[in-house]
Amino acid sequence: MSDLPRKAVTRTAKLATLPLSFAGRATWGLGKRIGGRSAERVAQELRQRTAEQLFSVLGELKGGAMKVGQALSVFESALPESLAGPYRTALTKLQEAAPPMPAASVHKTLAERLGPDWRELFLEFDERPAAAASIGQVHRAVWGDGREVAVKIQYPGAGEALLSDFTQLGRLARVVGTWAPGLEIKPLVEELRDRVAEELDYELEAASQRICAAEFRDDPDVVVPDVVLQREGVLITDWLSGIPLSEVIADGDQPQRDRAGQLLARFLFSGTSRTGLLHADAHPGNFRLVPAPDEPVERWRLGVLDFGAVSRLPEGLPPAIGQALRLSLHDSAEEVYARLRAEGFVTESRELDPEEVLRYLAPVIEPARVEAFTFSREWLRGQAARIADPRSEAHQLGRQLNLPPAYLLIHRVTMSTVGVLCQLGATVRIREEMAAGLPGFAEPTAPTAPTAPAAEAEGAEAEDAEAGTAKRPAPAKKVAKTAKKAPKKAPGKTSKKTAKTAERTRKGSASAEGGVGEGGGDARPRI
Repeated sequence: MSDLPRKAVTRTAKLATLPLSFAGRATWGLGKRIGGRSAERVAQELRQRTAEQLFSVLGELKGGAMKVGQALSVFESALPESLAGPYRTALTKLQEAAPPMPAASVHKTLAERLGPDWRELFLEFDERPAAAASIGQVHRAVWGDGREVAVKIQYPGAGEALLSDFTQLGRLARVVGTWAPGLEIKPLVEELRDRVAEELDYELEAASQRICAAEFRDDPDVVVPDVVLQREGVLITDWLSGIPLSEVIADGDQPQRDRAGQLLARFLFSGTSRTGLLHADAHPGNFRLVPAPDEPVERWRLGVLDFGAVSRLPEGLPPAIGQALRLSLHDSAEEVYARLRAEGFVTESRELDPEEVLRYLAPVIEPARVEAFTFSREWLRGQAARIADPRSEAHQLGRQLNLPPAYLLIHRVTMSTVGVLCQLGATVRIREEMAAGLPGFAEPTAPTAPTAPAAEAEGAEAEDAEAGTAKRPAPAKKVAKTAKKAPKKAPGKTSKKTAKTAERTRKGSASAEGGVGEGGGDARPRI
Protein backbone atom coordinates (compact mmCIF):
# COMPACT_ATOMS: atom_id res chain seq x y z
CA MET A 1 0.00 0.00 0.00
CA SER A 2 1.23 3.50 -0.74
CA ASP A 3 0.14 7.10 -0.67
CA LEU A 4 -0.97 8.77 -3.86
CA PRO A 5 2.15 10.04 -5.68
CA ARG A 6 1.87 13.83 -5.83
CA LYS A 7 4.91 15.13 -7.67
CA ALA A 8 4.29 15.80 -11.34
CA VAL A 9 7.71 14.41 -12.27
CA THR A 10 6.97 11.14 -10.45
CA ARG A 11 3.54 10.72 -12.05
CA THR A 12 4.88 11.59 -15.50
CA ALA A 13 7.64 9.03 -15.13
CA LYS A 14 5.15 6.32 -14.17
CA LEU A 15 2.83 7.13 -17.06
CA ALA A 16 5.82 7.05 -19.37
CA THR A 17 6.42 3.42 -18.40
CA LEU A 18 3.25 2.38 -20.25
CA PRO A 19 4.41 3.00 -23.85
CA LEU A 20 8.03 2.20 -22.99
CA SER A 21 7.09 -1.10 -21.38
CA PHE A 22 4.84 -1.93 -24.30
CA ALA A 23 7.76 -1.40 -26.68
CA GLY A 24 9.91 -3.64 -24.52
CA ARG A 25 7.28 -6.38 -24.41
CA ALA A 26 6.84 -6.16 -28.17
CA THR A 27 10.59 -6.81 -28.57
CA TRP A 28 10.29 -9.68 -26.10
CA GLY A 29 7.39 -11.08 -28.13
CA LEU A 30 9.39 -10.93 -31.32
CA GLY A 31 12.17 -12.87 -29.63
CA LYS A 32 9.75 -15.54 -28.47
CA ARG A 33 8.34 -15.92 -31.97
CA ILE A 34 11.84 -16.27 -33.42
CA GLY A 35 12.39 -18.93 -30.75
CA GLY A 36 9.49 -20.97 -32.08
CA ARG A 37 6.46 -19.88 -29.97
CA SER A 38 3.20 -19.46 -31.91
CA ALA A 39 2.24 -15.90 -32.85
CA GLU A 40 -1.22 -16.27 -31.27
CA ARG A 41 0.12 -17.53 -27.95
CA VAL A 42 2.79 -14.83 -27.79
CA ALA A 43 0.22 -12.11 -28.63
CA GLN A 44 -2.13 -13.32 -25.88
CA GLU A 45 0.65 -13.31 -23.31
CA LEU A 46 1.73 -9.86 -24.47
CA ARG A 47 -1.80 -8.51 -24.00
CA GLN A 48 -2.03 -10.11 -20.56
CA ARG A 49 1.20 -8.51 -19.37
CA THR A 50 0.19 -5.12 -20.80
CA ALA A 51 -3.22 -5.31 -19.12
CA GLU A 52 -1.68 -6.19 -15.75
CA GLN A 53 0.63 -3.20 -15.95
CA LEU A 54 -2.25 -0.97 -17.06
CA PHE A 55 -4.12 -1.79 -13.84
CA SER A 56 -0.99 -1.54 -11.71
CA VAL A 57 0.09 1.89 -13.00
CA LEU A 58 -3.35 3.51 -13.29
CA GLY A 59 -4.49 2.05 -9.98
CA GLU A 60 -1.41 3.20 -8.10
CA LEU A 61 -1.51 6.70 -9.59
CA LYS A 62 -5.27 7.04 -9.08
CA GLY A 63 -6.18 10.64 -10.02
CA GLY A 64 -6.79 11.46 -13.68
CA ALA A 65 -4.96 8.34 -14.86
CA MET A 66 -7.41 6.06 -13.10
CA LYS A 67 -10.32 8.29 -14.14
CA VAL A 68 -9.50 7.68 -17.80
CA GLY A 69 -9.15 3.96 -17.10
CA GLN A 70 -12.63 3.88 -15.54
CA ALA A 71 -14.09 5.73 -18.52
CA LEU A 72 -12.40 3.30 -20.93
CA SER A 73 -13.72 0.30 -18.99
CA VAL A 74 -17.27 0.71 -20.31
CA PHE A 75 -16.05 0.59 -23.91
CA GLU A 76 -14.35 -2.79 -23.71
CA SER A 77 -17.56 -4.23 -25.19
CA ALA A 78 -16.57 -2.66 -28.51
CA LEU A 79 -13.27 -4.57 -28.68
CA PRO A 80 -12.93 -7.75 -30.71
CA GLU A 81 -13.34 -10.69 -28.31
CA SER A 82 -9.83 -11.92 -29.12
CA LEU A 83 -8.45 -8.69 -27.62
CA ALA A 84 -10.96 -7.89 -24.90
CA GLY A 85 -10.34 -10.58 -22.28
CA PRO A 86 -7.19 -9.37 -20.47
CA TYR A 87 -8.20 -5.69 -20.63
CA ARG A 88 -11.74 -6.42 -19.47
CA THR A 89 -10.40 -7.90 -16.23
CA ALA A 90 -7.86 -5.13 -15.66
CA LEU A 91 -10.21 -2.23 -16.41
CA THR A 92 -13.12 -3.75 -14.49
CA LYS A 93 -10.92 -3.87 -11.39
CA LEU A 94 -10.38 -0.13 -11.78
CA GLN A 95 -14.13 0.47 -11.35
CA GLU A 96 -14.08 -0.33 -7.65
CA ALA A 97 -10.61 -1.30 -6.52
CA ALA A 98 -7.21 0.34 -6.48
CA PRO A 99 -4.25 0.15 -4.10
CA PRO A 100 -5.53 1.98 -0.99
CA MET A 101 -3.97 4.61 1.29
CA PRO A 102 -2.21 3.26 4.38
CA ALA A 103 -4.23 3.38 7.61
CA ALA A 104 -1.88 5.97 9.10
CA SER A 105 -2.61 8.34 6.20
CA VAL A 106 -6.35 7.79 6.64
CA HIS A 107 -6.17 8.62 10.36
CA LYS A 108 -4.13 11.76 9.72
CA THR A 109 -6.51 12.95 7.02
CA LEU A 110 -9.61 12.40 9.17
CA ALA A 111 -8.00 14.18 12.14
CA GLU A 112 -7.25 17.19 9.94
CA ARG A 113 -10.74 17.32 8.42
CA LEU A 114 -13.04 16.11 11.21
CA GLY A 115 -10.96 17.10 14.23
CA PRO A 116 -8.63 15.19 16.55
CA ASP A 117 -11.59 13.46 18.24
CA TRP A 118 -12.98 12.11 14.94
CA ARG A 119 -13.30 8.58 16.31
CA GLU A 120 -15.96 9.76 18.77
CA LEU A 121 -18.30 10.41 15.81
CA PHE A 122 -18.41 6.67 15.09
CA LEU A 123 -19.39 3.58 17.04
CA GLU A 124 -17.26 1.53 14.63
CA PHE A 125 -14.83 2.36 11.85
CA ASP A 126 -13.40 -0.26 9.50
CA GLU A 127 -9.73 0.45 8.83
CA ARG A 128 -9.85 -1.54 5.58
CA PRO A 129 -11.28 0.47 2.67
CA ALA A 130 -14.41 -0.95 1.09
CA ALA A 131 -13.46 0.73 -2.20
CA ALA A 132 -10.51 2.76 -3.47
CA ALA A 133 -11.07 4.83 -6.57
CA SER A 134 -9.66 7.71 -8.59
CA ILE A 135 -9.66 10.65 -6.14
CA GLY A 136 -10.73 9.05 -2.89
CA GLN A 137 -11.49 5.86 -1.00
CA VAL A 138 -14.49 4.67 1.01
CA HIS A 139 -14.57 3.10 4.47
CA ARG A 140 -17.49 1.34 6.07
CA ALA A 141 -18.44 2.58 9.53
CA VAL A 142 -21.25 2.81 12.09
CA TRP A 143 -22.36 6.38 12.85
CA GLY A 144 -23.05 7.57 16.38
CA ASP A 145 -26.81 6.96 16.02
CA GLY A 146 -26.26 3.33 15.02
CA ARG A 147 -26.77 3.50 11.25
CA GLU A 148 -24.24 2.10 8.80
CA VAL A 149 -22.45 4.77 6.80
CA ALA A 150 -19.94 5.14 3.98
CA VAL A 151 -17.03 7.49 4.75
CA LYS A 152 -15.55 8.89 1.52
CA ILE A 153 -12.11 10.42 2.01
CA GLN A 154 -10.40 12.46 -0.68
CA TYR A 155 -6.75 11.63 -1.20
CA PRO A 156 -4.42 14.42 -0.05
CA GLY A 157 -3.02 16.04 -3.17
CA ALA A 158 -5.75 14.65 -5.43
CA GLY A 159 -6.22 18.00 -7.16
CA GLU A 160 -2.56 18.35 -8.10
CA ALA A 161 -2.51 14.72 -9.26
CA LEU A 162 -5.51 15.21 -11.53
CA LEU A 163 -4.10 18.33 -13.18
CA SER A 164 -0.72 16.69 -13.63
CA ASP A 165 -2.24 13.58 -15.22
CA PHE A 166 -4.41 15.40 -17.72
CA THR A 167 -1.39 17.15 -19.15
CA GLN A 168 0.41 13.84 -19.64
CA LEU A 169 -2.28 11.35 -20.63
CA GLY A 170 -1.61 11.72 -24.33
CA ARG A 171 1.05 9.09 -23.64
CA LEU A 172 -1.74 6.53 -23.22
CA ALA A 173 -2.78 6.89 -26.86
CA ARG A 174 0.04 4.63 -28.05
CA VAL A 175 -0.97 1.87 -25.65
CA VAL A 176 -4.71 2.17 -26.22
CA GLY A 177 -4.19 2.25 -29.96
CA THR A 178 -2.82 -1.28 -29.81
CA TRP A 179 -6.07 -2.75 -28.54
CA ALA A 180 -8.77 -0.23 -29.47
CA PRO A 181 -8.13 0.97 -33.03
CA GLY A 182 -10.26 4.00 -33.89
CA LEU A 183 -10.97 4.98 -30.25
CA GLU A 184 -10.12 8.66 -29.80
CA ILE A 185 -8.53 9.28 -26.41
CA LYS A 186 -7.85 13.02 -26.70
CA PRO A 187 -11.51 14.23 -26.67
CA LEU A 188 -12.24 11.90 -23.75
CA VAL A 189 -9.31 13.24 -21.73
CA GLU A 190 -10.23 16.86 -22.49
CA GLU A 191 -13.86 16.35 -21.47
CA LEU A 192 -12.86 14.59 -18.24
CA ARG A 193 -10.44 17.40 -17.43
CA ASP A 194 -13.29 19.90 -17.72
CA ARG A 195 -15.12 18.06 -14.91
CA VAL A 196 -12.16 17.92 -12.49
CA ALA A 197 -13.09 20.96 -10.40
CA GLU A 198 -16.56 19.58 -9.70
CA GLU A 199 -15.37 16.16 -8.61
CA LEU A 200 -12.89 17.64 -6.14
CA ASP A 201 -15.64 19.73 -4.52
CA TYR A 202 -17.40 17.48 -1.99
CA GLU A 203 -19.66 20.36 -0.96
CA LEU A 204 -21.07 20.49 -4.47
CA GLU A 205 -21.31 16.69 -4.59
CA ALA A 206 -23.24 16.63 -1.31
CA ALA A 207 -25.71 19.22 -2.65
CA SER A 208 -26.34 17.15 -5.80
CA GLN A 209 -26.74 13.93 -3.82
CA ARG A 210 -29.22 15.55 -1.43
CA ILE A 211 -31.39 16.61 -4.38
CA CYS A 212 -31.40 13.10 -5.83
CA ALA A 213 -31.89 11.37 -2.48
CA ALA A 214 -34.92 13.58 -1.76
CA GLU A 215 -36.44 12.97 -5.22
CA PHE A 216 -36.02 9.18 -5.08
CA ARG A 217 -36.93 8.67 -1.43
CA ASP A 218 -39.34 5.67 -1.24
CA ASP A 219 -39.09 5.24 -5.03
CA PRO A 220 -39.88 1.66 -6.15
CA ASP A 221 -37.08 1.61 -8.74
CA VAL A 222 -34.14 3.79 -7.67
CA VAL A 223 -32.44 4.39 -4.33
CA VAL A 224 -29.88 7.10 -3.53
CA PRO A 225 -28.16 7.18 -0.09
CA ASP A 226 -28.82 10.20 2.14
CA VAL A 227 -25.98 12.55 3.04
CA VAL A 228 -25.08 12.38 6.75
CA LEU A 229 -22.19 14.86 7.02
CA GLN A 230 -19.92 16.81 4.69
CA ARG A 231 -16.62 18.47 5.46
CA GLU A 232 -13.84 19.59 3.14
CA GLY A 233 -12.45 16.42 1.58
CA VAL A 234 -14.82 14.11 3.52
CA LEU A 235 -18.33 13.00 2.60
CA ILE A 236 -20.34 10.66 4.86
CA THR A 237 -23.52 9.05 3.52
CA ASP A 238 -25.81 6.18 4.39
CA TRP A 239 -24.31 2.83 3.46
CA LEU A 240 -25.87 1.22 0.37
CA SER A 241 -25.83 -2.56 0.26
CA GLY A 242 -26.45 -4.46 -2.94
CA ILE A 243 -24.79 -6.33 -5.80
CA PRO A 244 -22.26 -4.19 -7.70
CA LEU A 245 -23.11 -4.02 -11.39
CA SER A 246 -19.63 -5.36 -12.15
CA GLU A 247 -20.67 -8.59 -10.38
CA VAL A 248 -23.96 -8.73 -12.27
CA ILE A 249 -21.97 -8.35 -15.50
CA ALA A 250 -19.61 -11.16 -14.47
CA ASP A 251 -21.99 -13.65 -12.82
CA GLY A 252 -25.59 -12.39 -12.84
CA ASP A 253 -28.42 -14.47 -14.27
CA GLN A 254 -30.52 -13.12 -17.14
CA PRO A 255 -33.40 -11.75 -15.00
CA GLN A 256 -30.86 -9.77 -12.95
CA ARG A 257 -29.17 -8.46 -16.10
CA ASP A 258 -32.49 -7.41 -17.61
CA ARG A 259 -33.68 -5.69 -14.43
CA ALA A 260 -30.39 -3.80 -14.03
CA GLY A 261 -30.45 -2.74 -17.69
CA GLN A 262 -34.07 -1.57 -17.58
CA LEU A 263 -33.48 0.52 -14.47
CA LEU A 264 -30.24 1.96 -15.82
CA ALA A 265 -32.08 3.19 -18.92
CA ARG A 266 -34.89 4.52 -16.73
CA PHE A 267 -32.45 6.44 -14.56
CA LEU A 268 -30.72 7.96 -17.60
CA PHE A 269 -33.93 9.35 -19.10
CA SER A 270 -36.49 9.83 -16.30
CA GLY A 271 -33.94 10.52 -13.58
CA THR A 272 -32.59 13.52 -15.44
CA SER A 273 -36.12 14.89 -16.00
CA ARG A 274 -37.07 14.40 -12.35
CA THR A 275 -33.99 15.89 -10.71
CA GLY A 276 -32.62 18.29 -13.32
CA LEU A 277 -29.27 16.51 -12.89
CA LEU A 278 -27.47 14.17 -15.29
CA HIS A 279 -25.29 11.64 -13.47
CA ALA A 280 -22.10 11.94 -15.50
CA ASP A 281 -20.00 9.02 -14.23
CA ALA A 282 -21.83 6.04 -15.69
CA HIS A 283 -19.49 3.12 -15.06
CA PRO A 284 -20.58 -0.09 -13.28
CA GLY A 285 -18.70 0.73 -10.06
CA ASN A 286 -21.21 3.51 -9.33
CA PHE A 287 -24.32 1.32 -9.46
CA ARG A 288 -25.79 -1.49 -7.35
CA LEU A 289 -28.66 -3.90 -7.90
CA VAL A 290 -30.46 -3.78 -4.55
CA PRO A 291 -32.52 -6.90 -3.73
CA ALA A 292 -35.92 -6.54 -2.04
CA PRO A 293 -36.44 -9.11 0.75
CA ASP A 294 -38.79 -11.91 -0.31
CA GLU A 295 -39.53 -10.13 -3.60
CA PRO A 296 -38.84 -11.32 -7.17
CA VAL A 297 -36.03 -9.70 -9.13
CA GLU A 298 -38.62 -7.56 -10.96
CA ARG A 299 -39.05 -5.62 -7.70
CA TRP A 300 -35.34 -5.02 -7.08
CA ARG A 301 -34.04 -1.45 -7.23
CA LEU A 302 -31.06 0.32 -8.77
CA GLY A 303 -28.73 1.90 -6.24
CA VAL A 304 -26.84 4.97 -7.49
CA LEU A 305 -23.59 6.28 -5.99
CA ASP A 306 -21.10 9.10 -6.61
CA PHE A 307 -22.60 12.43 -7.61
CA GLY A 308 -19.26 14.21 -7.91
CA ALA A 309 -19.68 14.64 -11.67
CA VAL A 310 -23.12 15.86 -12.69
CA SER A 311 -24.51 18.18 -15.32
CA ARG A 312 -27.27 20.58 -14.36
CA LEU A 313 -30.17 20.27 -16.84
CA PRO A 314 -33.22 21.88 -15.14
CA GLU A 315 -35.59 20.83 -17.93
CA GLY A 316 -34.14 17.36 -18.40
CA LEU A 317 -32.30 16.25 -21.53
CA PRO A 318 -32.66 18.70 -24.45
CA PRO A 319 -35.98 18.11 -26.30
CA ALA A 320 -34.12 18.27 -29.64
CA ILE A 321 -32.61 14.85 -28.88
CA GLY A 322 -36.00 13.25 -28.35
CA GLN A 323 -37.50 14.99 -31.36
CA ALA A 324 -34.69 13.85 -33.68
CA LEU A 325 -34.92 10.26 -32.44
CA ARG A 326 -38.72 10.18 -32.84
CA LEU A 327 -38.49 11.60 -36.37
CA SER A 328 -35.79 9.03 -37.17
CA LEU A 329 -38.21 6.27 -36.22
CA HIS A 330 -40.58 7.66 -38.85
CA ASP A 331 -37.73 7.90 -41.41
CA SER A 332 -38.36 11.66 -41.73
CA ALA A 333 -34.92 12.46 -43.14
CA GLU A 334 -35.52 16.12 -43.99
CA GLU A 335 -36.98 16.93 -40.56
CA VAL A 336 -34.21 15.06 -38.72
CA TYR A 337 -31.63 16.94 -40.75
CA ALA A 338 -33.30 20.27 -39.95
CA ARG A 339 -33.24 19.50 -36.21
CA LEU A 340 -29.56 18.52 -36.31
CA ARG A 341 -28.62 21.65 -38.24
CA ALA A 342 -30.58 23.85 -35.83
CA GLU A 343 -28.71 22.33 -32.87
CA GLY A 344 -25.29 22.69 -34.50
CA PHE A 345 -24.61 19.01 -35.31
CA VAL A 346 -24.36 20.12 -38.94
CA THR A 347 -22.45 23.37 -39.27
CA GLU A 348 -23.57 26.14 -41.59
CA SER A 349 -20.51 25.62 -43.77
CA ARG A 350 -21.53 22.08 -44.72
CA GLU A 351 -24.29 20.62 -46.87
CA LEU A 352 -24.99 16.93 -46.29
CA ASP A 353 -27.46 14.47 -47.80
CA PRO A 354 -30.35 14.06 -45.30
CA GLU A 355 -30.86 10.44 -46.36
CA GLU A 356 -27.21 9.65 -45.69
CA VAL A 357 -27.46 11.30 -42.27
CA LEU A 358 -30.51 9.19 -41.49
CA ARG A 359 -28.66 6.01 -42.46
CA TYR A 360 -25.79 7.09 -40.22
CA LEU A 361 -28.22 7.44 -37.29
CA ALA A 362 -30.10 4.20 -38.02
CA PRO A 363 -28.11 2.05 -35.53
CA VAL A 364 -28.56 4.69 -32.81
CA ILE A 365 -32.35 4.40 -33.02
CA GLU A 366 -32.37 0.64 -33.72
CA PRO A 367 -33.02 -0.35 -30.06
CA ALA A 368 -36.17 1.83 -30.06
CA ARG A 369 -37.65 0.31 -33.22
CA VAL A 370 -38.69 -2.83 -31.35
CA GLU A 371 -40.64 -3.40 -28.16
CA ALA A 372 -37.60 -4.90 -26.42
CA PHE A 373 -33.99 -4.87 -27.61
CA THR A 374 -31.17 -7.16 -26.50
CA PHE A 375 -27.92 -5.23 -26.15
CA SER A 376 -24.78 -7.27 -26.75
CA ARG A 377 -21.06 -6.95 -27.20
CA GLU A 378 -21.44 -8.28 -30.73
CA TRP A 379 -23.90 -5.52 -31.64
CA LEU A 380 -21.65 -2.80 -30.20
CA ARG A 381 -18.59 -4.20 -31.96
CA GLY A 382 -20.48 -3.99 -35.23
CA GLN A 383 -21.33 -0.34 -34.63
CA ALA A 384 -17.78 0.50 -33.57
CA ALA A 385 -16.34 -1.20 -36.66
CA ARG A 386 -18.79 0.66 -38.89
CA ILE A 387 -17.64 4.02 -37.54
CA ALA A 388 -13.93 3.19 -37.28
CA ASP A 389 -13.42 1.86 -40.82
CA PRO A 390 -11.98 4.77 -42.85
CA ARG A 391 -13.41 3.22 -46.03
CA SER A 392 -16.99 3.19 -44.78
CA GLU A 393 -19.65 5.76 -45.62
CA ALA A 394 -20.41 6.09 -41.90
CA HIS A 395 -16.80 7.00 -41.11
CA GLN A 396 -16.68 9.63 -43.84
CA LEU A 397 -20.00 11.16 -42.79
CA GLY A 398 -19.09 11.09 -39.10
CA ARG A 399 -16.05 13.23 -39.81
CA GLN A 400 -18.31 15.90 -41.28
CA LEU A 401 -20.68 16.04 -38.31
CA ASN A 402 -20.03 18.30 -35.35
CA LEU A 403 -20.63 17.64 -31.66
CA PRO A 404 -21.69 20.96 -30.07
CA PRO A 405 -20.14 21.74 -26.67
CA ALA A 406 -23.57 21.58 -24.98
CA TYR A 407 -23.85 17.92 -25.98
CA LEU A 408 -20.35 16.67 -25.16
CA LEU A 409 -21.18 15.28 -21.73
CA ILE A 410 -24.64 14.04 -22.75
CA HIS A 411 -23.02 12.11 -25.61
CA ARG A 412 -20.40 10.51 -23.35
CA VAL A 413 -22.93 9.52 -20.67
CA THR A 414 -25.31 8.04 -23.25
CA MET A 415 -22.54 6.07 -24.94
CA SER A 416 -21.22 4.91 -21.56
CA THR A 417 -24.70 3.71 -20.58
CA VAL A 418 -25.03 1.83 -23.87
CA GLY A 419 -21.62 0.27 -23.18
CA VAL A 420 -22.79 -0.97 -19.77
CA LEU A 421 -26.04 -2.32 -21.26
CA CYS A 422 -23.95 -4.29 -23.75
CA GLN A 423 -21.71 -5.60 -20.97
CA LEU A 424 -24.85 -6.75 -19.16
CA GLY A 425 -26.30 -8.34 -22.29
CA ALA A 426 -29.63 -6.96 -21.08
CA THR A 427 -32.96 -7.06 -22.89
CA VAL A 428 -34.45 -3.61 -22.37
CA ARG A 429 -37.71 -1.90 -23.36
CA ILE A 430 -35.77 1.17 -24.38
CA ARG A 431 -38.58 2.82 -26.37
CA GLU A 432 -40.78 2.68 -23.28
CA GLU A 433 -38.15 4.52 -21.22
CA MET A 434 -37.59 7.14 -23.92
CA ALA A 435 -41.32 7.82 -24.18
CA ALA A 436 -41.63 8.19 -20.41
CA GLY A 437 -38.57 10.32 -19.68
CA LEU A 438 -36.96 11.77 -22.80
CA PRO A 439 -38.41 15.22 -23.60
CA GLY A 440 -39.59 15.50 -27.21
CA PHE A 441 -39.67 11.75 -27.91
CA ALA A 442 -43.36 11.06 -27.24
CA GLU A 443 -45.73 11.70 -30.12
CA PRO A 444 -47.19 15.22 -29.92
CA THR A 445 -50.90 15.22 -29.20
CA ALA A 446 -53.41 17.43 -30.96
CA PRO A 447 -54.98 20.12 -28.75
CA THR A 448 -58.53 19.36 -27.62
CA ALA A 449 -61.37 21.82 -27.17
CA PRO A 450 -61.75 22.84 -23.52
CA THR A 451 -64.74 21.54 -21.57
CA ALA A 452 -67.42 23.96 -20.45
CA PRO A 453 -65.98 24.49 -16.92
CA ALA A 454 -62.51 24.92 -18.38
CA ALA A 455 -63.80 27.45 -20.93
CA GLU A 456 -65.54 29.36 -18.13
CA ALA A 457 -62.32 29.37 -16.11
CA GLU A 458 -60.39 30.71 -19.10
CA GLY A 459 -63.00 33.44 -19.56
CA ALA A 460 -62.78 34.40 -15.89
CA GLU A 461 -59.00 34.52 -16.11
CA ALA A 462 -59.22 36.80 -19.14
CA GLU A 463 -61.60 39.11 -17.24
CA ASP A 464 -59.21 39.20 -14.28
CA ALA A 465 -56.32 39.99 -16.59
CA GLU A 466 -58.28 42.85 -18.13
CA ALA A 467 -59.00 44.17 -14.64
CA GLY A 468 -55.33 43.81 -13.68
CA THR A 469 -56.03 41.16 -11.01
CA ALA A 470 -54.86 37.98 -12.77
CA LYS A 471 -52.17 36.08 -10.91
CA ARG A 472 -49.00 35.15 -12.76
CA PRO A 473 -48.49 31.37 -12.57
CA ALA A 474 -45.57 30.42 -10.35
CA PRO A 475 -42.68 28.70 -12.14
CA ALA A 476 -42.58 24.99 -11.42
CA LYS A 477 -38.88 24.16 -11.34
CA LYS A 478 -38.54 20.81 -9.66
CA VAL A 479 -34.82 21.17 -9.05
CA ALA A 480 -35.21 24.45 -7.21
CA LYS A 481 -38.18 23.10 -5.22
CA THR A 482 -36.34 19.96 -4.24
CA ALA A 483 -33.19 21.87 -3.36
CA LYS A 484 -35.16 23.99 -0.91
CA LYS A 485 -36.51 20.87 0.78
CA ALA A 486 -33.05 19.31 0.98
CA PRO A 487 -31.31 19.71 4.35
CA LYS A 488 -28.49 22.18 4.54
CA LYS A 489 -25.00 20.80 4.82
CA ALA A 490 -23.50 20.51 8.26
CA PRO A 491 -21.28 23.45 9.11
CA GLY A 492 -17.60 22.82 8.54
CA LYS A 493 -14.38 24.27 7.33
CA THR A 494 -14.37 24.97 3.61
CA SER A 495 -11.34 26.38 1.86
CA LYS A 496 -11.54 29.55 -0.20
CA LYS A 497 -10.33 27.54 -3.18
CA THR A 498 -13.20 25.07 -2.83
CA ALA A 499 -15.76 27.85 -2.43
CA LYS A 500 -14.47 29.60 -5.54
CA THR A 501 -14.53 26.36 -7.49
CA ALA A 502 -18.11 25.64 -6.44
CA GLU A 503 -19.26 29.12 -7.39
CA ARG A 504 -17.47 28.94 -10.74
CA THR A 505 -19.01 25.55 -11.46
CA ARG A 506 -22.51 26.72 -10.52
CA LYS A 507 -22.23 29.72 -12.84
CA GLY A 508 -20.92 27.74 -15.78
CA SER A 509 -23.01 24.59 -15.54
CA ALA A 510 -25.85 25.37 -17.92
CA SER A 511 -24.81 28.14 -20.24
CA ALA A 512 -26.89 26.90 -23.17
CA GLU A 513 -30.03 24.83 -23.62
CA GLY A 514 -28.98 21.51 -22.17
CA GLY A 515 -25.65 23.19 -21.37
CA VAL A 516 -23.05 20.86 -19.94
CA GLY A 517 -20.10 23.12 -19.37
CA GLU A 518 -17.31 24.42 -21.55
CA GLY A 519 -15.89 22.50 -24.47
CA GLY A 520 -14.28 22.69 -27.89
CA GLY A 521 -16.30 23.15 -31.03
CA ASP A 522 -15.19 20.48 -33.46
CA ALA A 523 -15.35 17.24 -31.49
CA ARG A 524 -16.59 14.36 -33.61
CA PRO A 525 -19.46 12.13 -32.52
CA ARG A 526 -18.35 8.54 -32.14
CA ILE A 527 -20.10 5.35 -31.06
